[in-house]
Amino acid sequence: MAASSNSSLSGSSVSSDPEDYQPPIWKSYLYQLQQEAPRPKRITCPQEMESRPKYYGREFHGLISRERADELLAGTEGAYLIRESQRQPGTYTLALRFGGQTLNYRLFYDGKHFVGEKRFESVHDLVTDGLITLYIETKAAEYIAKMTTNPIYQHLGYTSLLRDKITHRLNRTRSEPKKVTFQQDEKVSPSPLSRRTTIKDGPEKHCNYEKIHNFKVHTFRGPHWCEYCANFMWGLIAQGVRCSDCGLNVHKQCSKLVPSDCQPDLRRIKKVFSCDLTTLVKAHNTPRPMVLDMCIKEIEHRGLKSEGLYRVSGFTEHIEDVRLAFDRDGDKADISGNIYPDINIIAGALKLYLRDLPIPVITYDVYSKFIQAAKITDPDSRLEAVHDGLLQLPPAHYETLRYLMTHLKRVTMYEKDNYMNSENLGIVFGPTLMRPPDQNTLTTLNDMRYQKLIVQLLIEQEDILF
Repeated sequence: MAASSNSSLSGSSVSSDPEDYQPPIWKSYLYQLQQEAPRPKRITCPQEMESRPKYYGREFHGLISRERADELLAGTEGAYLIRESQRQPGTYTLALRFGGQTLNYRLFYDGKHFVGEKRFESVHDLVTDGLITLYIETKAAEYIAKMTTNPIYQHLGYTSLLRDKITHRLNRTRSEPKKVTFQQDEKVSPSPLSRRTTIKDGPEKHCNYEKIHNFKVHTFRGPHWCEYCANFMWGLIAQGVRCSDCGLNVHKQCSKLVPSDCQPDLRRIKKVFSCDLTTLVKAHNTPRPMVLDMCIKEIEHRGLKSEGLYRVSGFTEHIEDVRLAFDRDGDKADISGNIYPDINIIAGALKLYLRDLPIPVITYDVYSKFIQAAKITDPDSRLEAVHDGLLQLPPAHYETLRYLMTHLKRVTMYEKDNYMNSENLGIVFGPTLMRPPDQNTLTTLNDMRYQKLIVQLLIEQEDILF
């Protein structure tokens, strides 16, 4: 393709060959093709059709053949009409003239018009979008196939901003997950709780809270360019996808190539509760969710000796107030004793937060591994299996679980006052931290004892496993 066909909107001229592209210039070749695409021309029926559905206009020609439709559209690029199918009466066909031939598409209506995935308010918009797509895909098929080969993602827009954010991010590290080995002490009983444990620490590494983008189909108003390949996003509606967490705009095909480096924008995070754990900590630039830190701090300040801590329920409406306070005020939420003197309200809010996570702290991906680990009878092998499961957790989930278990271990140190040992806490937190992927009620009931056992083990062996 000629270089003049691919001049940027800023007036610079670059080659249309992706290999020759030098960022940062938005490529406008596809934009120019959209401007050149045929315009829709409605071919109206000269007479009123009694059988015309109310959602079609004068472009409806009734029960006519393909050959007749071809005659009516002949010689006019972009011309279209709607006819009732002769083969299947009661169904409708969009006949469209493009590339010197008549194309026929089964036409549907469910409140909006469509022939494929996209839904349109009018047939005219559907045809306009279709002509743009047909024209671009015909003229630039090879260009489109190559447009992701030399992305500008590392040079422009989102990634540049991301690098700036990362430079100033809170730089936290945690040790390489510990490899646990067990050595039998010949002088003591072989009970698993009396084993001497040797921990080999691996090299420290930066904690990389990797997060995939949350892409959703999006309709852009006005011209928009892909922030991955720098090419125009063509069409009238649903031209591409946008990450609902960070706002990155890309082609649907480019979204499959974008790295898992989403940096959520706080302005796009509408709430704290029920928000994905990794999304929340990345948006707030914290190693753990603020709810966890603030609630645990409050509980350890004034509630460790509270009888039935985490087992006794607080007033539901007050717990809901705490949830609303976090959603509204974030880390500025006031959960002090002056506002909520009953510590069970804060404990209840923490449990509600963990329970409402869309992906549990112990994620669906590793749920079965933990359940199988709980079924192992040999104590050493069971601990090894649990530890292996922990290593597969996403960093934000791992850190949340580690911090929570350290706290619950401290809770058990006040068992004489609060009557909450590791088993009791396992009963409370098992179903909160672990949920089966299929949400099957029978599976949940059958797994409850294993969920309890896993949490009990995590509390008792917290210093070994984390």
